[in-house]
Amino acid sequence: MQKVFFNGEFMHYGEVNISPEDRGFNFADGLYEVIRVYNGRPFCMREHLDRLYSGAEELEISIPYSRTDFADITDRLLQSNDLQEAMIYMQVTRGAAPRSHPFPDSCEPTVFVFVRSVSPPAREKVDRGVSVITQPDNRWGLCHIKTIGLLPNCIARTKAERQGAFEALLVRDGFVTEATARTAFCVRDDVMYTHPLANILPSVTRLCVLRLAEENGWPVQEQALPVAQFLGADEIFIGGTVAEILPVVRADGREVGDGKPGPIFRSVYRAYQELIDHQCER
Repeated sequence: MQKVFFNGEFMHYGEVNISPEDRGFNFADGLYEVIRVYNGRPFCMREHLDRLYSGAEELEISIPYSRTDFADITDRLLQSNDLQEAMIYMQVTRGAAPRSHPFPDSCEPTVFVFVRSVSPPAREKVDRGVSVITQPDNRWGLCHIKTIGLLPNCIARTKAERQGAFEALLVRDGFVTEATARTAFCVRDDVMYTHPLANILPSVTRLCVLRLAEENGWPVQEQALPVAQFLGADEIFIGGTVAEILPVVRADGREVGDGKPGPIFRSVYRAYQELIDHQCER
């Protein structure tokens, strides 16, 4: 049976009991992180934990475990579940308290961590690309905090899947922001563009791509583009923790560029794989 960590104890998945008055259940009052594991080693764990603790500070949630504690917890879970290629899921809610909108004066956070086997994205998606649609960005005004309140994301992603697309690009005030679960880049005249960190998630994958761009001398503009300019770009690619970096070859039913993964994507993809190899010693 799968071993998980719940509120200070390691137990079987089926033994977890969460209060019906947990504020995560009632108000989506909580945070989460997803960390990819390659060769038994978490990738960019420091950056993910930085985001988790930063969000918790803004929401006034006091996480009762240190970064070292989380490293020990995840290492033990990976070993006890015998996983080398996996994802780590961490969720922290404010905890259980009588249902009332204001933050309770005293509340013990609920902390849940599990690991699950995952595989790299299908090679066909990397080689041939994926399709996306655009959808309104109906999320709230604190998208930089990785909260568990993801219903607008779920609605947009469901519409994408029902139309046979892999993802949805979110559009706010006529500008592409990001995808429902991934960061978004486009390439125009050999320059990469991505939305600035203004009410979007500070994606760890986005951070990695920007670091790689600086190391390799690739021109990047952190600039919001109107949807027509974004979809009319020479290349589009999206990136996330589990899906890694994927090229977009169709958007709203029209070809992107020449309808094939482009040279900038291929360079970014190779550099990202090398970064994984370096950090995780694959």
